[in-house]
Amino acid sequence: MKKTLIKNGHIWSAVDDFFGDILVEGDKIVAMGKDLAKSYSADEVIDAEGHYIFPGGIDAHTHMELPFMGTKAADDFETGTLAGLHGGTTSIIDFAIQTQGNSLSDCVNTWHEKAGGKSVGDYAFHCAVTDYNEKTAKEIPGLIAGGITSFKTFMAYKGALMIDDRMMLGLMGTVKEHGGLVTVHAENGDIVDTMVDHYKSQGLLSPKYHALAHPPEAEGEAVSRVMDLAHYKDSPVYIVHTSCRDSLERIKKNFLRDQRVFVETCAQYLLLDDSVYDKPNFEGAKYVMSPPIRKKDDQAALWSSLQCGHVHTVATDHCPFNFHGQKDMGKDDFSKIPNGAAGIEHRMELIFSEGVKTGRITMNKFVEVMCSNPASIFGLDKKGTLGIGKDADIVIFDPNQKHTISSKSHHHNVDSSIFEGWELTGKVRTVLSRGKVVVRDGAADQVERGQGEFLKRKPFNYSL
Repeated sequence: MKKTLIKNGHIWSAVDDFFGDILVEGDKIVAMGKDLAKSYSADEVIDAEGHYIFPGGIDAHTHMELPFMGTKAADDFETGTLAGLHGGTTSIIDFAIQTQGNSLSDCVNTWHEKAGGKSVGDYAFHCAVTDYNEKTAKEIPGLIAGGITSFKTFMAYKGALMIDDRMMLGLMGTVKEHGGLVTVHAENGDIVDTMVDHYKSQGLLSPKYHALAHPPEAEGEAVSRVMDLAHYKDSPVYIVHTSCRDSLERIKKNFLRDQRVFVETCAQYLLLDDSVYDKPNFEGAKYVMSPPIRKKDDQAALWSSLQCGHVHTVATDHCPFNFHGQKDMGKDDFSKIPNGAAGIEHRMELIFSEGVKTGRITMNKFVEVMCSNPASIFGLDKKGTLGIGKDADIVIFDPNQKHTISSKSHHHNVDSSIFEGWELTGKVRTVLSRGKVVVRDGAADQVERGQGEFLKRKPFNYSL
């Protein structure tokens, strides 16, 4: 097996850091320390002097090739995971979404067909349950045994994805019994639908009315309600794409009753504010997503909660749609704009530049929320940290290189970027995925279609 020595780097984990070397043999890390070249030979030596070394990132919230609102996400598993590799994300957890009336197995098989033979990065699945009943309940133990250990629910999108509280309670009980975790899109669907109808009836159809139709109160109410349901069932719960202060305040109160609530946010909620919806020439449509971009005050609350540990992961909700040919389906009606944006390539560099470099979070916290926490919460026991016996998913990162995000140079298969023109400090230089160099000096290297592996995850750790 090939041996690769990475030497002279500044190695970071969620709890410490040191200067030293890492030896990779095959797909695993086999040694860490100083001056390893004195004790080991290697087929390839990579000099990381002046660079940071940290684990490959894990994006726990993506939607590759998702059918949605009469179209589908522009990135498939090949282009999306390749963009991820360029940005230091070596593993994703995508959402296999059940069609109401079909089985859970059907949706999982469909997503295996989408990803298998295409993905160039490692991948796992959450199973999104849109129709919980006696038949689907019986499928859950088998899915968990097969390594799909988390189940998403929607409290919005009535008639398509949304489940009611009775289904939520039933799912929480079944999933907990068999060692899984429920994740939740928390927005009050009735509030949203009412406000959408209201603005449309008034002829208010521009992109900013999408944001106004998804008020923070709709998110906060749903967050509070699902935490109460989970508390009643003594079930842990993971809340996806948390975007506002209202939700955070309710979450922090629930920590006082010793409830296990895991909280995810996304880069766009940390870095953008709702002024984006006032952009001229329909440009605001690029930022249409659910929940929408919030106010600057919400950004401040999210950063504070991230550093103090009330927010556990930063994901992307990567679900890109082209501005021309997809987003413009809603040119005359905001409710027809496909919801979502690209983010997987820039997640690590954005949060490093705007979080670590600005002093909002520490470098240890960066590794924790981008790598280690997603691995520990979602049962990826070989990922998320650098250690002997772990998968050799490794990022070599220049902490001082400046660069600018542009849709002309990004690797997302989409014609625009919600971070267009952002000037960042810190750039991914080299990436190893299971010991194989896949990005070298910023360019793809040795990447083969379908080289990504499906990751069977461990049951949820109830001691977390």
